[in-house]
Amino acid sequence: MKLSKSINENEKELLRLLDFFLNEAQYKKDYKIIVGVDEVGRGPLAGPVYAACVCLKYDLNLTNLNDSKKLSENKREVLEEKIKESSYFYTYGFASVEEIDKYNILNATMLAMKRAVDKCPITPDLVLVDGNKTPDWDYNSISIIKGDQNYPSIAAASILAKTKRDKLMTIIQKFDNNFNYSKHKGYGTKEHYQELNKNGPSILHRRTFIKDYI
Repeated sequence: MKLSKSINENEKELLRLLDFFLNEAQYKKDYKIIVGVDEVGRGPLAGPVYAACVCLKYDLNLTNLNDSKKLSENKREVLEEKIKESSYFYTYGFASVEEIDKYNILNATMLAMKRAVDKCPITPDLVLVDGNKTPDWDYNSISIIKGDQNYPSIAAASILAKTKRDKLMTIIQKFDNNFNYSKHKGYGTKEHYQELNKNGPSILHRRTFIKDYI
């Protein structure tokens, strides 16, 4: 009974992946090099905003590939390695806390995505961007709302950006014990607000996000 259920679940996941990849395959006849780009870290009170760009192979072994927000930390970490193995190339870009405060979070996000795509070893023929806006650049691109839930390259970029930023925040934890960055990753959790009330802001906090604490 359990075996039958497992097979059915595997079949469902395979069918989902087929639909997932077919969404992107529609562009393959017109564009050879397609990349997906996505960002993470718009909402946190502290830390940079990160973006990743992925040129993904059509690999149906990438089971569970989805929007990073829909996956557990463990699943993201497993998928991170699979994505890297199943990519022609991948790159990262970020915008600093200072840039977020200077340019605002939307423009900083666009900057992070542009930096990620600019690092591509080959100029992409098409960039699939998650959201409703593309950065101000010369790349041929399409913005796709909920792209990380429907296009594999964007989903892969979402996962790589998330794991990259999470690891950075965990490293930062070692140098700033006043804030439990390894747990809340800079997001505005109850614990994080309690830390702010007790310790005040650190150099990693976005001043435009925590005006009440300045």
